[in-house]
Amino acid sequence: MRIIILGAGVVGVSSAYYLAEDGHEVVVLDRQAGPGLETSYANAGEISPGYAAPWAAPGVPGKALRWLFSKHAPLVWRPSADPEMIRWLWAMLGNCREARYLINKARLLRLAEYSRDELRLLRQRTGIQYDQRTEGTLQLFREQKQLDAIGKDVGILKADGVPYEVLDLKGCIAVEPGLASATVPIVGGLRLPNDETGDCFKFTNELALLAAARGVELRYDVDIEGIDRDGGRISGVRTSEGLVTGDLYVMALGSHSPVLCRPLGLRLPIYPIKGYSLTLPIVDEKSAPESTVIDDSYKVAVTRLGNRIRVAGTAEISGYNHTLPVHRRETLELTINALYPHAGDVQAAEFWSGLRPMTPDTTPIIGRTRLDNLFTNTGHGTYGWTMACGSARVLTDLIAGRETQIRTDDLSIARYR
Repeated sequence: MRIIILGAGVVGVSSAYYLAEDGHEVVVLDRQAGPGLETSYANAGEISPGYAAPWAAPGVPGKALRWLFSKHAPLVWRPSADPEMIRWLWAMLGNCREARYLINKARLLRLAEYSRDELRLLRQRTGIQYDQRTEGTLQLFREQKQLDAIGKDVGILKADGVPYEVLDLKGCIAVEPGLASATVPIVGGLRLPNDETGDCFKFTNELALLAAARGVELRYDVDIEGIDRDGGRISGVRTSEGLVTGDLYVMALGSHSPVLCRPLGLRLPIYPIKGYSLTLPIVDEKSAPESTVIDDSYKVAVTRLGNRIRVAGTAEISGYNHTLPVHRRETLELTINALYPHAGDVQAAEFWSGLRPMTPDTTPIIGRTRLDNLFTNTGHGTYGWTMACGSARVLTDLIAGRETQIRTDDLSIARYR
């Protein structure tokens, strides 16, 4: 089949590679000058299945209210009269119940674990390099009450057979020696040794080259103006370079997916959740992180990417904007200076923001739609890098009509009906 993929982020490019590997003729369309130049450009760098957890959780509404008055809050809401924001927030609140949290957590964990395994297989087959490390992820707790509250998540990890370690301060420093210089108290941590890290932007670009070698046509600097529908099917994509047609279409435009789908009568419950990052050069190897460390107090991740450090965090609900407020940078600097004060040159850091395509239950929307030849692979929120390869494999198997290796009936848009 001739398959048109909308979007050249990590999810779109991964989809293109797997579909081409399966024998399809694939065309990728993107408005940017190359792959991975939006949300995939400077994310946290984590491939952390064990930490794949819903943003909607019991207690979050109360915390969000308190965070409204905190300068360095991990969750920020800028109220507006945007009906899509209000609709999304209402749906998210509905997922903050205990029963929904457990269902959503298990679903995320299932896809994320599968995706990490698919990434490893891809690495073995292709030898792809992207500043990857396989040193695990460490979630740090500054207060005892934070450490005492991990029981629910540990229970889910146990039930799913995910290896983990609960560490004291000495144990945290043993796996992350740079923490010996931390200027804040650390009472312990939760470590997932099977997690990985890597530069998502590098991966997306390297995979795009591998996809092109398999015959994928990657068309950049192409504005997608709309999608034409003929009855229950897509008939083409209107672009700045004319109409592009195929047998089947894949929506992988992240936060912009619902904007293009709405005129088709297809409502995707996805809203942009803005995140920020700093990328700074390492100036002291011994003081730098070994892998990813998550500061639970501010929900900020600090990741080693080759000779650089990526500091990423904040979930800001403020619509489609890429402004870079100074106080958001200050939150990221606060974390890196507290945990790894001598590791990198903060003054030389690149400050960036990206829009994560979040669903109310934090789970991506993968699979068929009610339009016969339109599939979705979008809505991955903060887990696009973690789930890219598994999502692409699932999509490829669904399109081929093969039985998928994991349960997928709860991943499509149908779950919202």
